[in-house]
Amino acid sequence: MPELPEVETTRRGIAPHLEGRVVERVLLRRKDLRWPIPRAITRILPGRRIESIERRAKYLLLHTQAGSALLHLGMSGSLRVLDPALPPRPHDHYDLVLDSGKALRFNDPRRFGCLLWQQAGEVHPLLRGLGPEPLGPDFDGDWLWTHARGRSAAVKTFLMDQAIVVGVGNIYASEALFAAAVHPKRAAGSVSRARYARIAEEIRRILRHAITRGGTTLRDFLAPDGEPGYFEQELFVYGRAGEPCKACGTPIRAAVIGQRMTYWCPRCQR
Repeated sequence: MPELPEVETTRRGIAPHLEGRVVERVLLRRKDLRWPIPRAITRILPGRRIESIERRAKYLLLHTQAGSALLHLGMSGSLRVLDPALPPRPHDHYDLVLDSGKALRFNDPRRFGCLLWQQAGEVHPLLRGLGPEPLGPDFDGDWLWTHARGRSAAVKTFLMDQAIVVGVGNIYASEALFAAAVHPKRAAGSVSRARYARIAEEIRRILRHAITRGGTTLRDFLAPDGEPGYFEQELFVYGRAGEPCKACGTPIRAAVIGQRMTYWCPRCQR
């Protein structure tokens, strides 16, 4: 699944082509994705100027004065800016045709993505209750330490709770815990304030670096320009079970924690 760096890479890729442009037409090739596509998309969005594109967690919001189109890439979705006259490929589900003569086209083989509508002045139910952005001013080690008090769940599961902090998915949680030398199975409530400060610092560092590298290509993700992300080449533990740790040479271990495959170095992480 595309994680925060992949979604932010997508936002940065499409924003120059969409911001300030008017949506002339919405072409739906199906009526639903993960959820039904609301009629407001075809009724209200045409004729509206896209004022800005925001990322909230793993969602993209195309803001207009009337409201916002809410997009999610799902498990395998991708967005491309192209000539709307190009014949659709299999799984090209919708086009937002712009006054520039280009279109934003969404492709999603598994159909876990979404296209929804958020009324102006409202917050969509999918966005309510989300924690702070990991790259924003409201997130730090003190925030993590305070919210971890009394929690027996594994610290990796805790970091992936979207009510605690958004966008820190499986790959980046594993990598941040390795960089902070914290074992992923350790109870969240047993991690010290100082170690949470290190974890928060590593989350921000790794996410920022992954964004500069275009995200991580593990199966389906490609940036809007069709280029893969290159952060996969720099992973220290994720997906490397049995391979030697790049820091100490100990074989990387793997196990399922919180229903997600998790990777760590038994020597470097405590």
